[in-house]
Amino acid sequence: MELTQTLEQKLRAQFGRPTGLAGRIAGWVMARRSSNRRRNAWAVSLLEVERDDRVLEVGFGPAVAIGELSRIAVDGHVCGIDHSEVRLRQAARRNAQAVRLGRVELRHGRAESLPAFEAPFDKVLAVNALPFCDRPAERLAELRRVLRAGGRIAVAYQPRGPGATAEAAATGGQEIAAALRHAGFCEVRLETLRLRPAVVCALGVNGLPPDNAQRSRAR
Repeated sequence: MELTQTLEQKLRAQFGRPTGLAGRIAGWVMARRSSNRRRNAWAVSLLEVERDDRVLEVGFGPAVAIGELSRIAVDGHVCGIDHSEVRLRQAARRNAQAVRLGRVELRHGRAESLPAFEAPFDKVLAVNALPFCDRPAERLAELRRVLRAGGRIAVAYQPRGPGATAEAAATGGQEIAAALRHAGFCEVRLETLRLRPAVVCALGVNGLPPDNAQRSRAR
């Protein structure tokens, strides 16, 4: 029993911080799980991405949402960052054509230290990435700095593993919404997708004044 629990814990850890063969298996499972695909497609739909948008996804995982975004932003640019080199390689293979065409750019990095970008983004997405970050409000403030004035962010969360209930999802959603407000986002609201367990998505708008937005573009 104890050995089984240990193995389950190790496998579960691969979904957050994948490494080696076990990490590749976890990525394969995530990309094919129907609930995961529904969760990502739903989160993308809430962003209301337009065909010429610049979109950033933080913690793209199996790159399901990256594929959805690149199919919509055909005249724009989709950039993804993830801390896992395993996921980076999987995502590059899964989106090989869009990468070749220059419509998708995938980078190895962390939300804690965002790389430099040539221009601000119109939309930012994070799906089950925030729980793996230290000091979420600070991370959201960093994301706000790379988002244009009036740009939109969507942060989706679905609890997994022990204690994964609708109540846990609701609590997590409220915490994310509070973190968004603390980071300076406005028009914050919550949406819920009735899966088992439920998925919540906190949405906010970057209300940067024009002078700060201009400085953001110059970064």
